[in-house]
Amino acid sequence: MDKALNRVDFFRLFHGIALRYGFEHFCVLQVAAEMEGSNLASKLVLHDLSAGLAETYDKRHRFSESDIYKSLRRSAIPTVWHARDENTEGEDAEHNLLCQLGFDLAVVVPLQAVSGARYAVIFLGDEGGIARQQHMELCYEANCVFDYFHRVVLSVRTGMGLTPRETEILRWISYGKTASEIALIVSVSEHTVNSHTATILKKLDVVNRTQMVAKAIREQIIL
Repeated sequence: MDKALNRVDFFRLFHGIALRYGFEHFCVLQVAAEMEGSNLASKLVLHDLSAGLAETYDKRHRFSESDIYKSLRRSAIPTVWHARDENTEGEDAEHNLLCQLGFDLAVVVPLQAVSGARYAVIFLGDEGGIARQQHMELCYEANCVFDYFHRVVLSVRTGMGLTPRETEILRWISYGKTASEIALIVSVSEHTVNSHTATILKKLDVVNRTQMVAKAIREQIIL
C-alpha cells in the first residue's frame, strides 16, 4: 500500500479488497452535511460501479432518502445490509438502495478523515452473507486503505479550493450536462450554476469548460 501514488493505485487496492471478500463492486463516497441534499453520482469519489449505474439511479430515486444513507447520517458503526431482509430498516422499495441498484448484499464502513469530513466505503455483491471475523477484517482493511487514500489523494484534491457545491457542478459538467440541466438536478437557478461555473474556471485557471474538465481530471479532482 505504501507504493500507491494515485487514484488508479487506490482503485486497484479497494477493488482487490472487494474481490478478496467475495464482493463484486466497491464505492467510496462522501457523506453530505446534515442539511445538504445529495445524489449518488455527486458523492462518489472512487468506485468500480458499472458505467452509468449511479446516474440512472439518480434519475429515479433520491439517494439522501435511501435506507443506507440515512443510517450513515445517524451512526458510525459498520453495518451489513441484505436487500430482502424483512428486518432491515427501510426495506420499503422506495428507500431500499440495494434493490434499486440490483444487489443483494452490502457491507457499509463509515469513515472519518483527519479533517473531520465523513466518508464511507460500501462493498456490494450478491453473496448470501459475511462471517463476523471476515466482516471485522474487511472493515480494518478498508479503514487502512482509506486513511492512506485520503492523505495521498483526497487531501490534494480539496486543496484546489473548490467547495462541495462547485465540485458537484463540475462533475455534472464533466458528464456533458448543460447549465439548465444542472440547475434542475441540484435545485438551484441557472444563474447560480453559471456563477459557480465562472468561479470554478477562475480557481482552476482555465478559460473554457473543456479545459476545466480536462484539468479537473488531470488534477484528480474528479474521475
